[in-house]
Amino acid sequence: MVQANLGGPKTILVRDGTYTLDDMLWVEASGVTVRSLSGNRGAAIIQGQGMAGDVTHIFNVPGANFTVRDVTLRRVSQHAIQIHGNNNAAAPTIRNVHILDTGEQMIKVSYDPGDLSKRADNGVVEGCLLEYSAGIGPQWYIGGVDAHNARNWMVRRNIFQAIRSPSEDVAEFAIHFWSFSEDTLVEGNTIINCDRAIGLGLGERGHQRGIVRNNMIYHNGVEGFADVGIAVESAPNAQVYNNTIYQEHSYPHAIEYRFPATTGVLIANNLTNKAISQRDGATGTVSHNVTNAQAGWFVNPPAGDLHLRSLISTVVNQGIIIAGLSADFDGDPRPLGPGMDIGADEYRSLGALGSSILLLLDD
Repeated sequence: MVQANLGGPKTILVRDGTYTLDDMLWVEASGVTVRSLSGNRGAAIIQGQGMAGDVTHIFNVPGANFTVRDVTLRRVSQHAIQIHGNNNAAAPTIRNVHILDTGEQMIKVSYDPGDLSKRADNGVVEGCLLEYSAGIGPQWYIGGVDAHNARNWMVRRNIFQAIRSPSEDVAEFAIHFWSFSEDTLVEGNTIINCDRAIGLGLGERGHQRGIVRNNMIYHNGVEGFADVGIAVESAPNAQVYNNTIYQEHSYPHAIEYRFPATTGVLIANNLTNKAISQRDGATGTVSHNVTNAQAGWFVNPPAGDLHLRSLISTVVNQGIIIAGLSADFDGDPRPLGPGMDIGADEYRSLGALGSSILLLLDD
């Protein structure tokens, strides 16, 4: 890494093996890429010295255009990856990375509250697995992706598991963009047994616009500090649509929108087994949601597989058309029938598959 920071090779290939650090890797040069040679993230492991150890980070990144992919990062006391928005560390890409067992948030995007002109824009987190191997975190101050003052990020097709607090207070969200972040796209993620799943804004430290769609969120009956699935707070013009949420704990709400600054929000086509709640003066359009889902409607809820098991008449073809909604959780086109389905999955019946085959044969 020292050579890359001094202007040497910008792509670092990691051979399969386990590499234990004595200190974090500081990435200040622009355009550095770290990836495994084999492409097998489970075979190339970079680790610290435990969640209570002396190594705080794997990658601490003030440099722009950083990429890490196809590796496992684990066992640090703070963050596996920290992107310094306060240094304009724009356009990071984190793809096909397994992150586990961090003492604080797994991916952190930091900022300077005194200078909001500095920000980490245009980030991508895709195809990753973020989890705690013990099924619970080491403390409450943990999270998955935690980003401040970040603009135009995409968090898609990842799995988040067991981001749960053991004591004192609720854990932070699996995916959280706040402190004046803007235009975040959160889509196609699977979130299992996390205290809170997805948040745009928090309190008065809000979020502008943003889309949360086609996510599957499940939490089992373990109470602990289990909380809301999706929350928008001080988040004007946010859109939350076509998500599926099934929670077996006792918290009463699947989706919440809160505070007077939350105006013009759209919450539509969501499939849940809990209420959608307006709180503290928020306003918006809530339409075509189903909030009485049953476990038997889904293929395998404990595994986070909330695809529809069969045609549910109150769900299939019952949604509304939303600009930009052209595919479902799997990338299948929407709609497949005469109308848009509610939830993350566009149900594919044998009849629909047969029609597709006939169309192909006719062609």
